[in-house]
Amino acid sequence: MLDGSRNPAPVVTPTLLADDLSILAGVRREPMTPYLIRVAESCREIAAYHRLRHAEFVERQQLFVDTDCDDVDLDERCVVLVAVSADGDVLGGVRLAPVLDVDLGWWTGSRLVVGRTGATRGVGAALIRSACAHAEGRGVLRFEASVQSRHRALFRSVGWEDRGTAPSVGGCDHRLMRWPIDAVQRVTDGTKAMLAQVLSAFTDQPGGLGEAGFRGDDGVPVPGTDVIAACDAILPSMVERDPEWAGWCSVLVNINDLSAMGATPVGLLDAVGAPTRSHLTRIVRGIAAAADAWATPVLGGHTQVGVPSALSVTALGRTERPVRAGAGRPGDPLSLLADLGGGWRPGHHGRQWDSTSTRSADDLRRMTGLVAELRPAAAKDVSMAGIAGTAGMLAEASGTGVELDIAAVPRPSAATMRDWLTCFPGFAMLVADRAPMIPDRAPVSAAACGVLTSAPGVRLRWPDGETTVAVRSTVTGLGAA
Repeated sequence: MLDGSRNPAPVVTPTLLADDLSILAGVRREPMTPYLIRVAESCREIAAYHRLRHAEFVERQQLFVDTDCDDVDLDERCVVLVAVSADGDVLGGVRLAPVLDVDLGWWTGSRLVVGRTGATRGVGAALIRSACAHAEGRGVLRFEASVQSRHRALFRSVGWEDRGTAPSVGGCDHRLMRWPIDAVQRVTDGTKAMLAQVLSAFTDQPGGLGEAGFRGDDGVPVPGTDVIAACDAILPSMVERDPEWAGWCSVLVNINDLSAMGATPVGLLDAVGAPTRSHLTRIVRGIAAAADAWATPVLGGHTQVGVPSALSVTALGRTERPVRAGAGRPGDPLSLLADLGGGWRPGHHGRQWDSTSTRSADDLRRMTGLVAELRPAAAKDVSMAGIAGTAGMLAEASGTGVELDIAAVPRPSAATMRDWLTCFPGFAMLVADRAPMIPDRAPVSAAACGVLTSAPGVRLRWPDGETTVAVRSTVTGLGAA
């Protein structure tokens, strides 16, 4: 926790930083005290934290009159982290809370305080690091603090960015500091960033990676035909531990690929391997259930037993007018069409949202035809790169960037904004056109939630007008289609 990880913090004897401007900067004559930083677990610990705050901010610094308590303390979502000694004494604390009534992943830290004794040196920096780790563990995408200007160096020393002047408090100058959170960048780096280099061997082949205008698409037109082909593999670990779900998803992701191009599915080919007959049967059962739900038969493929778990599926569809991912233009509104029903797949919390396995076949097939019905200028189904990463891929294929309006993104209440922007959401399509596309087609929720821009990368626009960078540049490196 203190080093930025999400693991519980051990009891530590902190190391003194050369530039550690302890929040209360007292005389350091006493030996350091081992301490544990944790979420306040009792009314006693919270009361001790409030006493430290009152002594420092009301009595000594006189920044407030009578009390420094405010509405944040009354917010039931407010989290207090305290540094507790082996004897149970509260040495310092800090609070964190969402900024808005609807939690969009924008939080602030405040009222950081440390007791005025030499035994607490280093506690201030450790509390700051712990607050950052806790915020990221809660799915926060934007984390800020208004700090006294004299403590700017301390925050900078642990990685915070100075965003400029903040409103003064009690006549004391403050700076707005922001902790850089790269959750979306990490997802795109881990799933898509290597593609251009890895696939470079194909680009020199005639027709390699598809005909002009379709590079980076979900599927590819088969030359000389109206057939669209798509292919996806499922992670071996997922095939091993959740074989029926893996089989279902192998069809789902391919149907989504065809749907994003406005194609009607006509058939599937599978390649399945498993260590035992029973495991193989469970995989095939999942494939068959999905194929039946989407009325798309498995035409053939390859099946093998006595080998490590493996699964890939190729889907074939037909359309005379495929919808490209790379036909957007700067200024085009970006709309999200998503099924918000369902919930997190057990064992895949925060990574895979299951909105499809409980839907009727009629609902699934109706959603499959949505892009073909709307005929947007550009479309892409949301992949493992999540909504933000997939928006970046659509933008990259179009030779643009994208800005997402964080408050306008349709989202299920059970998902944090960060998880929703980075997970595989079951059924979700991003479409761009000259005007917003917001169809009324249950069970899909739709909203215009972004715009394509001339600057590359993915940015998040917040309700206060600020923007933060989610993806610094292109997602795949493949460039415009």
